[in-house]
Amino acid sequence: MRAHGLGAAALLLVAGCAAETKLRPTPEAGVLVNGKGGAITEQQGVRLVADGSAWRGSPSDLERRLTPVYVRLENQGQRPLKLQYAAFSLIGEESRFRYTALAPLSLQKAMSANDTAPSGVIAPAGHWSVGVGVGVGSSYVHGPRRGYYPPYYGPWGSPFYDPFLYSWPQYQEPLPTEDMLNNALPEGTLEPGGTQQGFLYFQGVARREDAVTLQVKLVDATTGEPFGALDIPFQVSTH
Repeated sequence: MRAHGLGAAALLLVAGCAAETKLRPTPEAGVLVNGKGGAITEQQGVRLVADGSAWRGSPSDLERRLTPVYVRLENQGQRPLKLQYAAFSLIGEESRFRYTALAPLSLQKAMSANDTAPSGVIAPAGHWSVGVGVGVGSSYVHGPRRGYYPPYYGPWGSPFYDPFLYSWPQYQEPLPTEDMLNNALPEGTLEPGGTQQGFLYFQGVARREDAVTLQVKLVDATTGEPFGALDIPFQVSTH
């Protein structure tokens, strides 16, 4: 069992490095595919294939910064299926915290602080970490990036996200990369008989969760009516 809350967050900060996250289907996940790296489930004529260890693109260290999950949806039912990122979540088994899929383009906002970096300095691309501060204010950075920087609120509106914390002086490739955008699951309508596939990007769950469940809410694209949900349980493997 993992501790949650400020105590666990403090330990994560002290560690100072992000673990690589791999999601492995649990024995309860149903039919396993791709050498047991993925799993399949089906409901209401909609089939979901999900693999939490399929990322092979750029950046190569994406699984240390986010949690990418490959999904393929096959609509063999009678209703058009609405695909939107808000319908995809990772749910912590113990914490019950819901990590909603992030729109790839929204990650650009998280990197906007780079534009305020001192001239001639390459700002790091933000390293996702849990903060334990209790206030908002400018911070002074020593060393090659010395100077005062305004508070940064991060992609989830948290004032405790620091784009320089534990990231510099090592440069990290800005997100989203071209590979992330090109391989992302597109939003839209999946008509009966259609198939859509791509990657979803979630907040990093390494060292926060022992197990998560990928949940997809099924919503009729014509009426907006929910008509089911698909769930695949995963164990969180870190190294």
